[in-house]
Amino acid sequence: MKLEDIYQFFDNPPPTYLCQELAVCYILSVLLNEGESYGTELIQKLENEYPTYRLSDTVLYSAIKFLEDEKAITGYWKKLEGRGRPRRMYQISPEWQEHANSLAQLWQKYIKERS
Repeated sequence: MKLEDIYQFFDNPPPTYLCQELAVCYILSVLLNEGESYGTELIQKLENEYPTYRLSDTVLYSAIKFLEDEKAITGYWKKLEGRGRPRRMYQISPEWQEHANSLAQLWQKYIKERS
């Protein structure tokens, strides 16, 4: 390590990976805004909208499984135009709208505090 490496780190820090708790709130935030989405799109959307954050497949799908187990979201297969195979789409369950709003606000607050 050199002294310049320290300055380089702070000038261009490595991305922060979301933990499962943040991933749950992020997923709900996207689904509230978009209505539906699929795994790869959720990861790409995070990287495009919040370039300093990343979401691993492992954390994403464990968060999705948690949300499905809680009956917060439902998944279904959908063939997307221009895509080869059908995608597993997710949307918020109607009875979970209030909880989803509350958790999505936690994500928005988290992001706002770190910008």
